[in-house]
Amino acid sequence: MTITTAKMPISGPALRLLPLALAAMLLSAECHAQWRVTPRLDLRETYSDNVGLQNSADARSSFVSEADPGISITKLGPRLKVSADAGWRLYSYSNNDAPNLRNSERHYSGAMQATVVDQLLFVDANASGSRQAVSAFGPVSNNTFSNANRTDVSTWRISPYLRHRFGSTADMTLRYMRDSVDSGVGGYGSSRASTRSADLNSGTAFDTLGWNLSYYHQDLSESLGDVGTVPGTVPTLANDSMSENTSAGLRWRLIRRLALTASVGYDKYEYPTLGEATSGRSWLGGFIWTPSTRTSVQASFGRRYFGKTGSLVSSYRTQRSIWNLNYSDAVTTTRSQFVLPSAIDTAAMLDSLFAASIPDAVQRQQAVQAYIAAAGLPPSLANSINYLSNRYIRIQRLQGAAIFRGPRSNLTFSVFNEKRLALSSQESDSALLLGQLASLNDDTSQRGATANLDYRLSPRSNAYGALSVSRVHSLSADFSSNNSEMRLGLNHRFAKRMQGSVELRHTRGRQNLVNSDTYRENALVATLSVVY
Repeated sequence: MTITTAKMPISGPALRLLPLALAAMLLSAECHAQWRVTPRLDLRETYSDNVGLQNSADARSSFVSEADPGISITKLGPRLKVSADAGWRLYSYSNNDAPNLRNSERHYSGAMQATVVDQLLFVDANASGSRQAVSAFGPVSNNTFSNANRTDVSTWRISPYLRHRFGSTADMTLRYMRDSVDSGVGGYGSSRASTRSADLNSGTAFDTLGWNLSYYHQDLSESLGDVGTVPGTVPTLANDSMSENTSAGLRWRLIRRLALTASVGYDKYEYPTLGEATSGRSWLGGFIWTPSTRTSVQASFGRRYFGKTGSLVSSYRTQRSIWNLNYSDAVTTTRSQFVLPSAIDTAAMLDSLFAASIPDAVQRQQAVQAYIAAAGLPPSLANSINYLSNRYIRIQRLQGAAIFRGPRSNLTFSVFNEKRLALSSQESDSALLLGQLASLNDDTSQRGATANLDYRLSPRSNAYGALSVSRVHSLSADFSSNNSEMRLGLNHRFAKRMQGSVELRHTRGRQNLVNSDTYRENALVATLSVVY
């Protein structure tokens, strides 16, 4: 139901894979049971003193009336898990002369995990459609009706895979994935990728000395849209590229809760450069430490073809808090970040925090979603701006998040520090960035922090406050943008299926790429939500 509300072109191998997804649902023994379909309607009235997020000279105020009908579908069965949500925002303005506004917006997201043949054949699939930032140096706000620095991006991914266990000797996974990213921006356009991967890991027979082998290959084809208005270009540009990684690793368990790890491999990439290396050997060494069921640390350090590298994945959980600290260093693309986001998922952290008090998975998911809505939390924490670029990039990201749960209040805090280093040549982005801005996306750094605090005033009411700040800096063009947003709100549940909220929002940031103009917005938002 979610997918039918969006533009989602499917062709070639992806179309031939769709019957697998359908078969997964039809063969599920409980396909027709335990489905939860929840229609909803959000009505929102907003007053904004800068509705289009323009500079002070061009700012226009307006009342904005908004209707957002939507539906969510959930199924958590042993053979089929489905989670989908879709909505359609419709806007009406009291000031029709205000620039840079849109009349409607469709948004959707959905994920499916299906077991086609027990312990053998599985299918994963997801799709999403949302508005994304064109540049890291323009307006970034919860203002959904402004077109400033925004474009619609739709993605889909389908991945059948085989998983087989060779007794206690080894576990094998063979996966094929087809995915797509589409946008309406000339110079970025659409892309399709086909990925094949294989993993072979030692089984329980190798308790002290374990091993693993892995192989990954992706072919990427991009059509960059109509860029014929750019001098010296043709109406449509296309890029094809390839990435391939192989590795072999060992895990030596020193004691019950501590193991040393090591791996060697080879990376091979094909993308346009100015003579820099695109392939080479790799090695990593590290450890896995799990001193208790509540604490886990996995770290590694080594070298790949682009230089020194490392990683960290750590978590710590108490009865009333959960902590995450992660570091990653990888070669990737903007489109890969859209298909499989790397931000810390808010719902996943809350699910871990609520697990002790709400053991039932379905009830816990409902409680998590209700809490996110009441506390005004974002869908992801420690999230940098994933701006449009066609280039291969090296992303070094350090991000951390913590959630504290008290008797009447809860605090969510997150930080991130990210550096993006362009690996492929500028010509891939020539239609996106022109003139003196051509090197803007060469090397960038982003850092920021967010904090959300909510306080339960009564069983039906709570107050919340949120603050987010970020800074984006182009290391190659010496160009910076600062953004901040503060929100204060009250939420009240009138009935079992009806709640309302009032929110005050203050936002400021850089208005465009050409000059140093900034924007400020003050907005008052009243929302009434009805769930059927």
